[in-house]
Amino acid sequence: MDTIVLATNNKGKIKELSVMLEPFGVVVKSLSEFPEIGEIPETGDTFLENAFIKARAVAEITGLVAVADDSGIEVDALDGRPGVYSARYAGEECDDHANNEKMLEELKDVPDDKRTGRYRCVMAAVAPNGQEISADGAYEIQVAHGYKGEGGFGYDVIAIDPELGCHVAELDSAVKNKRSHRGKAMKKVLEMWPGFWEKAQA
Repeated sequence: MDTIVLATNNKGKIKELSVMLEPFGVVVKSLSEFPEIGEIPETGDTFLENAFIKARAVAEITGLVAVADDSGIEVDALDGRPGVYSARYAGEECDDHANNEKMLEELKDVPDDKRTGRYRCVMAAVAPNGQEISADGAYEIQVAHGYKGEGGFGYDVIAIDPELGCHVAELDSAVKNKRSHRGKAMKKVLEMWPGFWEKAQA
């Protein structure tokens, strides 16, 4: 079986993407299996730059095809923040809860119709021979006034899917994968995958 490296230690992302790549007979390994790589600084100003920084570094070090994504939440009332800083919104050493608390505090006086935003994801795949592809996806959401749901990760407990009328953290993982920004970006990558994989082996 072919092996690729998913450039993350995030178990939620690994699970989501492993399921999507299963039909292609690809074994997905995570960064935790390559401790020599260490932390890859995400120094880009955009999701696309960060995705390629991670994927290129991992492909070069491992000699395997690497897939990386950079994603975050863009809130309209916050002028698109936190964007690329979503994971460290409340500070460098923060966790999901601290990020969620900060967002709820910043939006405490914002009415429901102005609490719109989206999850955005850019995914990049890089082969050691230099072949590259990328795709993006967006998932329109509304920021809630409090927490609900046990699933998902990140901002899912305070993000509402307006079409389904529930928090993203309440969605079954299969439903979330079809609707999510990452799912949409991955779907586009998978459409390009056969041609990319062929060139990656050349």
